[in-house]
Amino acid sequence: MDQPLANRLALVTGASKGIGAATARALAAAGAHVVLTGRDVPALEAVEDAIHAVGGASTIAPVDLAESDGLARLASAIAARWDKLDYLVISAAYLPALTPVTQIDGKQLSQALTVNFLATQALLANFDPLLKRAEAGRVIGLTSSVGASPRAYWSAYGATKAAFDNLLESYAQEVEKISKVRVALVDPGATRTAMRAKAYPGEDPQSVKDPATVADRLVELLVNDFTGFHRERVDG
Repeated sequence: MDQPLANRLALVTGASKGIGAATARALAAAGAHVVLTGRDVPALEAVEDAIHAVGGASTIAPVDLAESDGLARLASAIAARWDKLDYLVISAAYLPALTPVTQIDGKQLSQALTVNFLATQALLANFDPLLKRAEAGRVIGLTSSVGASPRAYWSAYGATKAAFDNLLESYAQEVEKISKVRVALVDPGATRTAMRAKAYPGEDPQSVKDPATVADRLVELLVNDFTGFHRERVDG
């Protein structure tokens, strides 16, 4: 079996479902040991079972991204066991209700800011030392077109993804000259996920691509590598 990512360690947030789960399975199939994070323990266990069933390696690490202390503990645990992190894939995201700007729910906006932006900063702060200890640490953040191009009724989500994009590209510039860590922002495009179904309840799920298509592209990106800040959209 071809395993180009053998001996690499990957951490995937939002690994319990959707693109995160598909990416975790694809990384494991390529030989990486994958740390699965998320809040839904039974769903994480199902992903791990699928990985182990085909001979892959993974570790479950339930974490609530809204709790920064949990991320600090996870980083400490990974440092104690592996002392490095090759790949950080930030897939977890929260989609608040699609409403006019004047009707945004404050609690949902706060949740979106916490999961989509604040947790991302906490991930980078906690795992930066481990990424720098890897031979070539790579960070992939899954973004959205509404972060770069505002759209009516999407402002609560789009604003947090714009902040997400800014944060990751700023980090990319900060580490480029002092380390081998590199960053990519990937817009998965229309994909068959629970988040997509929530945003487009009348859409035929079969009319959009499977999460595995995005996962395969992310693995391809890591296998072929990128040497500077990279941004792309998966249109397949």
